[in-house]
Amino acid sequence: MTKDADTQREKTSHRLNPTMAELIELRLSRRGFVGGVMAASTLAASGCASMAKSTTPKSSFQFDEILRGTDETHHVPEGYTADVLIRWGDALFEDSPEFDPLNQTAEKQLRQFGVNNDYIGFIPLDTSDGDEARGILCVNHEWSTTSMLFPGVAENYPDSVTREICEIELASMGGTLVEIVKRDGDWSVVIPSTYNRRITAGYTPMTVTGPAAGHDRLKTSDDPVGKTVAGTLYNCAGGVTPWGTYLMAEENIHGYFSGELPEGHREERNYKRFGVPGDWYPWGRHIDRFNISKEPNEPNRFGWIVEVDPMAPDTKPKKRTALGRCKHEGAESVVAKNGQVVLYSGDDERFEYVYKFVTASKFNPDNRDANMNLLDEGTLYAARFDADGTMEWLPLVYGSGPLTEENEFYSQADVVIEARHAAKLMGATEMDRPEDIEPDPTSGRVWVMLTNNNRRKEDDTNAANPRAENLHGHIIEIIETDGDFTSTKSRWEFLVKCGDPDDPAFGAVWNPMTSENGWFGSPDNCAVDPDGRLWVATDGNNRTGGADGIWAMETDGPLRGTGRAFFRGPEGCEICGPRFTPDSKTLFVSVQHPGDSRENSFENPLTRWPDFNDNMPARSAVLAIQRKDKGKVGS
Repeated sequence: MTKDADTQREKTSHRLNPTMAELIELRLSRRGFVGGVMAASTLAASGCASMAKSTTPKSSFQFDEILRGTDETHHVPEGYTADVLIRWGDALFEDSPEFDPLNQTAEKQLRQFGVNNDYIGFIPLDTSDGDEARGILCVNHEWSTTSMLFPGVAENYPDSVTREICEIELASMGGTLVEIVKRDGDWSVVIPSTYNRRITAGYTPMTVTGPAAGHDRLKTSDDPVGKTVAGTLYNCAGGVTPWGTYLMAEENIHGYFSGELPEGHREERNYKRFGVPGDWYPWGRHIDRFNISKEPNEPNRFGWIVEVDPMAPDTKPKKRTALGRCKHEGAESVVAKNGQVVLYSGDDERFEYVYKFVTASKFNPDNRDANMNLLDEGTLYAARFDADGTMEWLPLVYGSGPLTEENEFYSQADVVIEARHAAKLMGATEMDRPEDIEPDPTSGRVWVMLTNNNRRKEDDTNAANPRAENLHGHIIEIIETDGDFTSTKSRWEFLVKCGDPDDPAFGAVWNPMTSENGWFGSPDNCAVDPDGRLWVATDGNNRTGGADGIWAMETDGPLRGTGRAFFRGPEGCEICGPRFTPDSKTLFVSVQHPGDSRENSFENPLTRWPDFNDNMPARSAVLAIQRKDKGKVGS
């Protein structure tokens, strides 16, 4: 054993015998929460007896933790495999060209798997003879890291970016639907398949539905009716509905726009709040619709949640405006006890809000077609987290409270277009970058990933965001009243406050049983597996000195608040989209922008994962993680 391993064991061992007082303190880490007191009392009553029998409570996860660190490749626990299923540039169709990173075109990319894969959804399909499993993988392609994707652009960016490069980027982003099959223990892509499809940022026509459809604020010279949009932008996390459609959340859309609004334009307040123009990309130099000087309404056509029907590849995706417009991270839904569908989403920016949407009509499990427009009517809410551990879901409905003509809301269309401003006026709580939000249909709990906020000052902390300069984020658990996801009054508490628990400067709070490898920073995506266990993926854990990865999280009992390191990605990447198959025997994981940092480029990546070929750039990819003995992942 090396000296480093000895030191690591010493750091780990001091957490292995927590006192009951420490466990209670973890549960009570937010002041004044009566529900936490009750939970801690229950923990003390039920936990003391078990602690007396054993100093190490049994974990719900049974795997050997991997080590904290960073290097050029990925890592899984002993007894597991992690195989590349599909990479940027891989074929989707019989006529897909071979990937050639030095000779890319938009036409080629439209026939290939896209770049920077993020969210993963899985739609099960019926199996045939010899199949162990079969399904449609639904994958978002969030953004294009131009200097990592194209040779020769890094030194003179953005002047080196041509219209051709812009068009390739528009073709590489969006989403991919691809049929996959498992045979003899291995997953592979099915070609040909009627389900395989690319949805892109620039070439896929989409229908606008809901209250903003046809509104003047969505009309452009290309679409004077305001009901058809070409493409979807910056698709981060997403969701799969109970009726089997794929939801794509549009996040940082502001970065693609440049130019200036005409003086006194109606959208001045709206765009300032949204950060438009972000001017991250030079698309507006070459394509008029991304220049707000020429097309001032175009940004209002993005920032929505897009619904795609995987079973009908010829249908247009739909932008569901009733769900509100913001920088959506995630679109996870659940059927409430009364049959209504509830969808949760975070607005991924510092000081933004947590949202949920409750459909007006109920889910019909016996008639799929009856559910296809459920997301067009319902109530959009923003969350207020109170210091006593209660919370209220505030309705963002035209005519309610301040959402009136006095504040320039003239219809529900205005409310959803400016959901951020509406949430602020209603008194929603400004959060530390709310990202993925995952409901657990069994327990009635909802986990909220809050990635970080280094701009919060001491004088603007609040009960749900208690740390100034919150570099590492935290996870909040919402307990919907009586397990009713439609509830408008609920409770909340912390699961963990992320960062190094051995450094008092961070104010991190973990269960003392968490090992040196088990804590992390910057929770981003998450998944609840079929057994109701929470798994967390990170984006920014490099700030703690380790690579981004996936951690299993205990949410109940004496080990509540304990992290357990399961997967580690290659350096320069972020980890996204953890998604389990219904039998829990495969975990699909997105490895996004491997080898990337501010200083790296196509010619000089941190790693050339996963090909490790000098003639290939680093390539984002989806991995299929399985146990070698074919058992359930994590069990």
